[in-house]
Amino acid sequence: MQFEIAREALIKPLQLVTGVVERRQTLPVLSNVLLSLDKKQLSLTGTDLEVELTGGVEVDSSSSDGEITVPARKLMDICKSLPDSASLKFELDDDKLKIQSGRSRFSLSTLPATDFPGVEESTGTLEFTASKTLLKTMLHNTNFAMAQQDVRYYLNGMLIEVSPDYLRLVATDGHRLAMQTEDMKTGVSETEGVIIPRKGILELSRLLSDGEEEDIKVVIGSNHVRTTMANFTFTSKLVDGKFPDYNRVLPKGGDKNVIAGREQLRDSLNRTAILSNEKFRGIRLILSDDELKIVANNPEQEEAEETVPVEYKGDSVEIGFNVVYLVDVLNVLESDNVHIIVSDPNSSALLQSSENSNATYVVMPMRL
Repeated sequence: MQFEIAREALIKPLQLVTGVVERRQTLPVLSNVLLSLDKKQLSLTGTDLEVELTGGVEVDSSSSDGEITVPARKLMDICKSLPDSASLKFELDDDKLKIQSGRSRFSLSTLPATDFPGVEESTGTLEFTASKTLLKTMLHNTNFAMAQQDVRYYLNGMLIEVSPDYLRLVATDGHRLAMQTEDMKTGVSETEGVIIPRKGILELSRLLSDGEEEDIKVVIGSNHVRTTMANFTFTSKLVDGKFPDYNRVLPKGGDKNVIAGREQLRDSLNRTAILSNEKFRGIRLILSDDELKIVANNPEQEEAEETVPVEYKGDSVEIGFNVVYLVDVLNVLESDNVHIIVSDPNSSALLQSSENSNATYVVMPMRL
């Protein structure tokens, strides 16, 4: 295996693929990246057995094909340390991969490509195509609500629901829920929902965050999901579990409709939160005609209070919330105003953009 490639061409796919590789591994080969050369096409693959990412790039010249695995982080650090205009010559010599660039020479240890585990293939049962921008936006608007290391393992991920007429993403950690639905002709015949694990969602978000606009092909199998784009193929295992029925969580019959300036409300919540209980982060929202009072206090008997003008007419009501959950929602909304629907101190609040209702957020109340 022998080839030459510009640092500039190699570094982007290598960075993305290395992101999948965990630092501490039980199997030494999982710390490695698989390099496969076929004519002038070099593919790089990284995996942690849950998610797998393969990136492709064309080399400048090659004299012999082959495949081998090398330590991902070390190769990445070598590439990063070289000048932008550098060119790298790779040559496999017995069990060492020799890299030469200008006056620098490196010799990396290798493990055979046959030791490298792939994510198990399973036949695709469902397939649809969506634009990169749409998927990126939907993931950004919902992934903050996923649980982290919850014993209810099915919450440590995101539900992707595909129906003939829409694509829906839902994430919840049991205290809040984020959901976005986009009307589109998906080409599938029946509604199907799968749970993609948290790491898979975060890696996919990272992968979609740069590069040009393109259509992404998504194939869902019985135990994996695969997304294919121009230069990358991303595969993730699915979480085997049943996602909660999100329709039961959406509050019904809220009679108190509030319209507030999104940035003004977010800034007021952030200021008030400074004096909230550091552990529970509780604040009180006191709603009355055309104003919303935000109050926080802590065990040190300190207190913060701020009043925000809002559009509201109706009975006065006081509800406690975790301020972090409210701010997270206001951070992902992009509209000037936010529409909040509440009913009583024991019911969840429903938040939406005042301009479109594709994304819906639910935040449970807190007893203070």
